[in-house]
Amino acid sequence: MNNNGQEIQAIIDRNKRVERDKAWERSITRRGSIALFTYITAYIYMRINNVESPEMQALIPAVAFIFSTLTLPPLKKWWLER
Repeated sequence: MNNNGQEIQAIIDRNKRVERDKAWERSITRRGSIALFTYITAYIYMRINNVESPEMQALIPAVAFIFSTLTLPPLKKWWLER
C-alpha cells in the first residue's frame, strides 16, 4: 500500500509541476518579456547595420510575436476539435 501511495503522490507532484509550467507558458509576463527581448535584439541588430529608423522597424518582429501568441490558442482549440 505504501508503494501505491508514493506513486500517487509522485503523479500529484508531477501534475502540479505541469500546471505551473503551463501557467508560465500562457502568462502575460512571459509573452511580454519575449516581446521586449525580441524588440531589443532586433533594434541592436538594425542599429549596427544602419537600418533607417531602427526603433520603428524593430517593432515588426515584436508585434508579430505578440500576434502569434494571440492567434495560437484559438488555432490549437480548432485543431484539437477536428
